[in-house]
Amino acid sequence: MTDSPAKSHGRKTIRASAVPRDLMSAVPELARAWSAQVITLFPEAFPGILGLSLTGKALKDGVWQLSTVALRDYGEGRHRNVDDTPAGGGAGMVLRADVMGRAVDTALGRAPRGAPLVYLSPRGKPFDQATARRFAAAPGIVMICGRFEGLDQRVIDHYDIEELSIGDYVLTGGELAAQAVLDATVRLLPGVLGNADSTQEESFSDGLLEHPQYTRPAAWRGRPIPDILLSGNHAAISAWRREQARALTRDRRPDLLEKNGGAED
Repeated sequence: MTDSPAKSHGRKTIRASAVPRDLMSAVPELARAWSAQVITLFPEAFPGILGLSLTGKALKDGVWQLSTVALRDYGEGRHRNVDDTPAGGGAGMVLRADVMGRAVDTALGRAPRGAPLVYLSPRGKPFDQATARRFAAAPGIVMICGRFEGLDQRVIDHYDIEELSIGDYVLTGGELAAQAVLDATVRLLPGVLGNADSTQEESFSDGLLEHPQYTRPAAWRGRPIPDILLSGNHAAISAWRREQARALTRDRRPDLLEKNGGAED
């Protein structure tokens, strides 16, 4: 499901003309705002897409706060090195424990007590809607964006870091993954979506993919809106949507049905 502003009456959203980086410094710190700290080699990548649309408006309004911790600032030596060759040999480079440890200490010092500490990693457990809800219920989050061959395991063990993956593929770094996780989480915060009910009817909210959506015009290129949706019979519409959701899930994600006990009611 793609979010869009609720049926608003003159409600404004962030436009592309806004300067996204300004959203991370122009809003004063709010003690009760949901807070995200992101440790990254590329702080200029943020807020990125998070500075636009509903998440951008919520950032501007102080519903949530976003700060970056520039990993390079904690690097070693004149060149601020953050990585070194793998112990035992092998290809690539590994993020150093001492460098990352200093960055994590800084991020945790800024974050609210109880904020999860997450490392975006291809070997992490899959990110899902339930995890997004758990993060949204927390006071904030601290995220580590991986690079190179990964992060020294001692850091993960020392801080008991939760490893998280957004899919079975490998990115060049964790920044895009962090933005995806933040987008999925922030939209669940109170006041971000114009219509909170939409989060109850979308994909994964009840273990099923979302039913098909239609709007005007009533007919388009010979394809009409299904009659049931124009009937005014809300009970019948609800049953039709439920069956459509089950059919789509059976076809595209049978694993979801199995995970939820084969929910075929």
